[in-house]
Amino acid sequence: MNKRSKKVLAVGKEARQMIGRTPANVVAVKPLEDGVISDFDTTQAMIYYLIDKTHRQSSKVFKVSKPRVIVGVPSTVTEVERQAVIDASKIAGARQVFIVEETLAAAIGSGLPIEEASGNMILDIGGGTTGIAVISLGDVVVDKTLKVGGDEMTQDILNYAKQKYNMLIGEKKAEDLKIALGSAMPLEEERTVDLQGRDLLSGLPKSVEISSIEVREAIMPTIETITQAAKDAIEETPPELVSDILVSGLYISGGGALIKNLDKFWEEHLKVPVRIVEEPLSAVARGTAEMLDHIELLERIQRGWDEYSLN
Repeated sequence: MNKRSKKVLAVGKEARQMIGRTPANVVAVKPLEDGVISDFDTTQAMIYYLIDKTHRQSSKVFKVSKPRVIVGVPSTVTEVERQAVIDASKIAGARQVFIVEETLAAAIGSGLPIEEASGNMILDIGGGTTGIAVISLGDVVVDKTLKVGGDEMTQDILNYAKQKYNMLIGEKKAEDLKIALGSAMPLEEERTVDLQGRDLLSGLPKSVEISSIEVREAIMPTIETITQAAKDAIEETPPELVSDILVSGLYISGGGALIKNLDKFWEEHLKVPVRIVEEPLSAVARGTAEMLDHIELLERIQRGWDEYSLN
């Protein structure tokens, strides 16, 4: 975003490529932090961009002037935070806004039979939050949401480079390192890459070789935090549903699911089968898309949110 004109210059992947490389009058802004709105104006601009992009892509077939919008949020959002999402969406051009829990959307997008009388466990590792839920009969039975996710792992790597190598690296570089080398258990063939940054002692450029073993060591505290929350969720689950989970397993979605060997790590520590869903990055988005075709489910979920707000 241009700080002077407040004009949005890029969104999404294009904006990510500009992080740390912009002139003084251009700033990269994260509209969402820890799963909630941190900057109302840029969130509104982002939603407007997405609606406008959808219009441009669909205008060859049909035109939607004011669309229905479904937004996935963590279950721990407050009424004020929820209302901020609704307001930002309506100002950006939405005719009707539905709020759904990200874990429920992830379960639907992953193809889990959530409407059946059986236990389905989903663990969705997003950027700012991790949602853990046990779902049965179309509703959440056990819910755990942590303000810990992929961003925390990226910060772990930044801190590791500072503490071990006295080196300052950029957030994008740390995230690229997490994607390339991140793992939860030893790999068949450990890898190394050259890492460039600034020496904190001399202030000059510095390059070191860092291995997948070191990246695993860096992100392990965050993985262990999520592991403990998953254990707590299983302990709170009714025995009948636990027996279902022992058969159906734990499903992992979100970008964090791409950490190598994470499924094997949790099979060992949680004692349940663990499966990574197909295309985990887009599971929540797919779930919200499917909900558009089930308005009765959306309205029921919305009533649940309204009752939660009153309580």
